[in-house]
Amino acid sequence: MHSGVATSTTHPKVLVVGASRGLGEAIVEAYVARGAHVVGTVRSSGTSPLHDFVRRIDGRVEIEHVDITVEQQITSLRSRLDGRVFDLLFVVAGISLAAQDAVGADIDSAAFGRMMETNVLGVMRTVEVLQDLVDPGGTIAVMSSGQGSVAGNTTGGFEVYRATKSALNQMFRSYAVRHARGGRALLLMAPGWVKTSLGGPNAMLEISDSIPPLIDTVDAQHGAPGLRYLDRHGKTVAW
Repeated sequence: MHSGVATSTTHPKVLVVGASRGLGEAIVEAYVARGAHVVGTVRSSGTSPLHDFVRRIDGRVEIEHVDITVEQQITSLRSRLDGRVFDLLFVVAGISLAAQDAVGADIDSAAFGRMMETNVLGVMRTVEVLQDLVDPGGTIAVMSSGQGSVAGNTTGGFEVYRATKSALNQMFRSYAVRHARGGRALLLMAPGWVKTSLGGPNAMLEISDSIPPLIDTVDAQHGAPGLRYLDRHGKTVAW
C-alpha cells in the first residue's frame, strides 16, 4: 500500500517509453525522487514537461527520442542503448483519438487504426525490441487501463480506447506465455481515470492520486516472475 514516504526503489535503473508529459513524465519524476537514474523517451523534437523537469534536476534523467509507430525508430533506440541494463522497462505511450461516445458505424476508421497501431502494435513492438535491455530478474511494465477489462465493462463508453487496451492485454498475455520460464515480472498496470490530456478534465483522479501508489505497486513486484494485471494499489484487475 502507498505510504506516501517512499524514498528508495527496487528499480534503480529505469527506462520509461512515453515520458514527455502526463503519467509518463510523472513516473520519471517519481523514480528520480526515489533515487533512480531514468532514461525517458519523447516522440517529437519540441520541448515538453519532461524537458522542463530535466532542467531543474541534477542529471539523473536522460532524454531519448522514439516514435513507437515507426519500427526503425524503436530499433535505432535499441542500438543507442546497447550495453545498458535496466531494472525496469515501463512502456507508457498511448493515445486516444476517438470520441468517448463513438459507437459502431460512427467510429472513425482512421482514428481506430491509429489508436490500434500506437496502443497495441507500437507498445508490443517496443517490448519485443527492448526486452533484452532489461535485467533477467527485472521488470517489464506496460500501462494498460481498467477499461481494458472485458469483465469490468459494465458502463460502455470509450469503445475504441477500451478495445485497444483489451487487445494490448491479450497480446501481452501471449508474450508472457512465450516467456513463461523467464525471471522477469510482467505487469499490466491500470492507473485509474486520471486528469491528463488523454484522460480529460472530467477524470476522477489527479496525477498525484495515481502515480505514487502505482510506483509502490510496481516496485513491490520486483523479483516476482510472471504476469499480473493490477490496479495502482496492487489489486488484481479482472480480465
